[in-house]
Amino acid sequence: MKARTLLLTLALCFLGVAVSFADNPNLGTWKLNEAKSKIPPGVMKNTTVVYEAADDSVKVTTDGTDKNGNPSHTVWTGKIDGKDYPLTGDPSADSRSYKKIDDHTMTLANKKDGNVVASGRIVISADGKSRTLHLTGTDAAGKKVTSSAVYDKQ
Repeated sequence: MKARTLLLTLALCFLGVAVSFADNPNLGTWKLNEAKSKIPPGVMKNTTVVYEAADDSVKVTTDGTDKNGNPSHTVWTGKIDGKDYPLTGDPSADSRSYKKIDDHTMTLANKKDGNVVASGRIVISADGKSRTLHLTGTDAAGKKVTSSAVYDKQ
């Protein structure tokens, strides 16, 4: 009897986690729509962004090109709670945080050695088929740069 109760409790816990991630419209694979985007030269360009559930966290994997046009690949795993979690693959940042504003809006901040180097706002369209990232940061020369990247859900 105890084993059955324990298994039922565990199943309900996993179901609860699955349901909470199912409500996250960011989950899935997103491809850059370059025609609708405004990304200045010399700024990292993520051509594919994948959000996936990872236990009780979210894993975000990006592939694209760095500021020099070379292939880039970053990985971030953490919670959407406004706290910093390690970021790998980005030489300009070592941590990132995401914070949920509402069901279709999040903010993000990339940091290097505890200092914000880029911040942005992600907005998912009402139909869930596209997302727009407005990003502001500084380049290697300390000049402010902004970009707007539009992604289509795959």
